Amino acid sequence: MNRYFAARPRGGAPLRLFCFHHAGAGAMTFAGWGGRIGPQVSVVPVRLPGRESRIGEARITDVASLLSELDEHLGPLLEEGPYAFYGHSLGALVAYRFAEHRIGSGRQAPVGVVVGACMPPDLPNPLIGAGHLDDESLLALLSSFGGVPEELLARPVWLREMLATTRADLRLGHALREGARTPLPCPVWAFAGERDRVATPAAVAQWERWTNSSFRFHTLAGGHFFVRDSELPRKIGELLAEPQVLAAVD
Repeated sequence: MNRYFAARPRGGAPLRLFCFHHAGAGAMTFAGWGGRIGPQVSVVPVRLPGRESRIGEARITDVASLLSELDEHLGPLLEEGPYAFYGHSLGALVAYRFAEHRIGSGRQAPVGVVVGACMPPDLPNPLIGAGHLDDESLLALLSSFGGVPEELLARPVWLREMLATTRADLRLGHALREGARTPLPCPVWAFAGERDRVATPAAVAQWERWTNSSFRFHTLAGGHFFVRDSELPRKIGELLAEPQVLAAVD
């Protein structure tokens, strides 16, 4: 199986949703989504190098390498039929830039880009500048908004690995923001956590300026990591099953 995918696309679903994880995380973020999102959508979690089963691979920190890798490994599946993207926090920037890249290259556009827990590229982001912090300072910052699973605190080796991955991902996030230029010609749907102190609902709502198509905005209970709750995949499934979206798929 392609090492970028944590699961094979499910046959029979008219739409594939490619999911991009947040900084320091991996494709397991989206474990269980397939059973919650509904029969119309096949969930395809994307795993970037340097984590989980790809722990021995070099992490990507520059945009050109990222887009080249995604083109090579995701591109063939994207050409097979209708698809959408979901990205959480850092993953939202990955989803936006990859959609921008594909559309700019004249290839099939997504039916929509769903972003969560991320302000648009032109707004200040308190996390992106944290890539230079030492382990102690970065751990304190991540812990302040619930970004460190408790089981990691008891495993120093795993914790150090997570911090190194997060640091590299934040450098990638900085690069993704710096190069962002154009609103997308496809729909953008944004989700924010009601208690998110990193990407506030007011900031996430500003994604409306980054599409020339339709825009929808939703708030969910929780903070920055509402991706861990079951409500999000259900809401995305409802969104992607709406008649106007399915009409675009047909």
